[in-house]
Amino acid sequence: MRLDGRRTSSNVSDRRGMSTGGKVGFGGLGTIIVAAIIFFISGGDLSQVMNVVGSQGGGEAQSQYVETEQDRQLAEFASKVLAGTEDVWTEQFRKNGWGEYRCPKMVIYSGSTTSGCGNASSSIGPFYCSADETVYIDLSFFQQMESQMGAGGDFAYAYVIAHEVGHHVQHLLGILEQAHQQMNRTDKTTANQISVRLELQADFFAGVWGNQDNRMFNSIEPGDVDEAINASTKIGDDYLQKQAYGYDVPDSFTHGTSAQRKQWLTKGLRTGDPNQGDTFSMPYNQL
Repeated sequence: MRLDGRRTSSNVSDRRGMSTGGKVGFGGLGTIIVAAIIFFISGGDLSQVMNVVGSQGGGEAQSQYVETEQDRQLAEFASKVLAGTEDVWTEQFRKNGWGEYRCPKMVIYSGSTTSGCGNASSSIGPFYCSADETVYIDLSFFQQMESQMGAGGDFAYAYVIAHEVGHHVQHLLGILEQAHQQMNRTDKTTANQISVRLELQADFFAGVWGNQDNRMFNSIEPGDVDEAINASTKIGDDYLQKQAYGYDVPDSFTHGTSAQRKQWLTKGLRTGDPNQGDTFSMPYNQL
């Protein structure tokens, strides 16, 4: 991904080395899968994931954080990608008559931190909190994507950030809150399906960002799209559940299958049109 000469965002807060909680007692890919399982069981309730995973302290003190050169480069990368989302969505909101785009904040942290949605541990992976309009990310997640999930690559990492910003776009458009209200009024299976619709739309919005960012800055290099698509398949509900259980439980899906995530990300990358990402009108079995 070409980012040379690109600006960094002024909306990034660096909390690395300021961990607020104990060290999580899981390790490696298990931390991601455990968080994923809790998320499935909780019906997509992020607060439950935070509380349960965050309570799994190993009783060890947080070692002092020391920034490596790789960490420095990843922090700069994340800031430049966030800046790209600011440029793209500011233009798209104006173009589509959606009002002024209010840029989200990003918190980079190590280990654990606090958010407007509760205590957060790196074990849950990157997430967006609408209560404080902030994306939270422990940069070690990118290293785990590469070494433990086989989903490395700079554009794959950019996709993860753009997906979380996609939730911010949903928040500003009122989609996120409306969906959450519907989820609270219905049964668990239906609520999970609404969650899938939200996540697939966020994947689509991530693709729209990739398309528009490339139009504006010529940022996509050969192989980049393949990296993002590969990452989308490695974080599908069916893939993660099979890794954890050996089988999948479709009624518990909250993010979509690997095939669905790939499909909606690809559609966004192909069209670059945020108006073509309605995941709520079509029948669920046609997503």
